[in-house]
Amino acid sequence: MIMLLPCAAQQVIFSTLNDLLAQKGDTVTTLAVEKRSINNLYMSNGADYRITSEENSGLSKFIKDRAYAVRMNADLYVNCKFIHYNQYHFGNWYARAHRVNGRIYFFAQPYGQRASSNLKNESTTRLAGSVGDAIAASGLVRERVCYVINEETGRAELVTTEFMCDLLADTPELLASYKAEESESADVVEKYLMQLQK
Repeated sequence: MIMLLPCAAQQVIFSTLNDLLAQKGDTVTTLAVEKRSINNLYMSNGADYRITSEENSGLSKFIKDRAYAVRMNADLYVNCKFIHYNQYHFGNWYARAHRVNGRIYFFAQPYGQRASSNLKNESTTRLAGSVGDAIAASGLVRERVCYVINEETGRAELVTTEFMCDLLADTPELLASYKAEESESADVVEKYLMQLQK
């Protein structure tokens, strides 16, 4: 199932991470966001969203191959093509993101045993090495965790329980609430990021 999200108002393309952090981008008006299906993710991996310009194939190619991020009204998407986590590459296409307190957080499949350890079903076969990680990741195609982009290196870092506890340390009520859930799933982490963003 393909879902096209119509976007008309403010659409901004950021060419680099520095441009995104500085909020310096180019405004356009012809973009559409397509959520990729689970079957598509199984077949070609990569991130959850495809962003294109139906009226301009050159712009579509630029967005796919060279743009770092796109803001569609209030929604932000980062191009996973340029982001790595340890030795893993997130693949092509875009992931949903948030800017919270000047940092960029995004949601993608869990890669590696650390990222997927709290999400794996205990019945999942666990093999060592990159083959085992790839099998585990394919079994977690529907799961999402949160990553934060390191502004200096451009690489992704997993948002762990410890990271969240540090992040929420100045908000005791949120910290206590998070500790009651203590999950690294994207849904839980996003809920607290949104409260910090207010």
